[in-house]
Amino acid sequence: MQAGYMGRLFLFFKQVFQDSISVSWTLFRIMIPTILVLKVLEEAGGIVYLSQLLDPVMSAVGLPSELGLVWATTLLVNIYSGLLVLINLNMELSVAQVSVIGSMMLLAHSLPVEGAISRKAGVSLWVTTLVRIGASFLFGLLLYHFYEITGLSQQEASMLLQQNDSGLEIGLMDWAMAQIKNLAMIYLILTALMLVLRILKLLGIEALMTMALSPLLRFLGISREATSLTIVGVTLGLSYGGGLLIQEARNGHIQPRDIFCAIMLLNLLHSVIEDTLLILLMGADLSAILWGRMIFSILLVSIISFCMRVFVVDKYQKYFYRSVAG
Repeated sequence: MQAGYMGRLFLFFKQVFQDSISVSWTLFRIMIPTILVLKVLEEAGGIVYLSQLLDPVMSAVGLPSELGLVWATTLLVNIYSGLLVLINLNMELSVAQVSVIGSMMLLAHSLPVEGAISRKAGVSLWVTTLVRIGASFLFGLLLYHFYEITGLSQQEASMLLQQNDSGLEIGLMDWAMAQIKNLAMIYLILTALMLVLRILKLLGIEALMTMALSPLLRFLGISREATSLTIVGVTLGLSYGGGLLIQEARNGHIQPRDIFCAIMLLNLLHSVIEDTLLILLMGADLSAILWGRMIFSILLVSIISFCMRVFVVDKYQKYFYRSVAG
């Protein structure tokens, strides 16, 4: 009996390990080439050029034109890089302005990497890119007019992160080591997630979570099968939730339309703990970057889901999402 128990335990951890390797390999094949291309683009000055094109966008949401560089860096690289640029600009901004640019960064960042993950899950790259950039601008515009009308949050923002005298430049070897550490951390987190999800399923907690959230997710067009994976993405990040969704989609456990709705939500609302804290350190308004973003994202995804069900006929669905099972 003891031998049988140990055998089942061994098989349990073996399956977790195999699943984590499979999910990580799927993600790394997307992330590593994209990170290398972005580094080349950054060194060639492509990000600075893009920031100049974004000047009209910054003006429309009441922000200084220099912040176009912050958003451009965030769009192509990640939130950390965007914050680093913001700190080194050393500008005096109001809480309202930090909340606007912070919310735009939260809704649209790391587009090449996260767009590639969404595409691997079966969702069109152009759709995710268009939705995220459009949603980012729309929410920034709404926030700007809200603060203008109400006069709230006009005091100077108190940034907890200060300018680094060493500047933005780091050596190529330091950059490479940082990327390796990031990838190793992603693998460890994914392995832990696979273990936790299996334990939750064995204890029946996953079923309770699914039951509690199913009304909201059903309203958004997300099935019960995708609920727990969506929760992972919302709390921890698109890379983790998206990687798990890719695995389930390939196994044929989740339908393409459900994957589409789940990925749309994860693109707009993910890593609500870590990313929100990062923007909060810059002196943003918590109600805007957390609760406002959550309400906006849920409403927008519900509208997208409704339009997909009502207006997009079967022959056009291939332009939005596809099956990746098998």
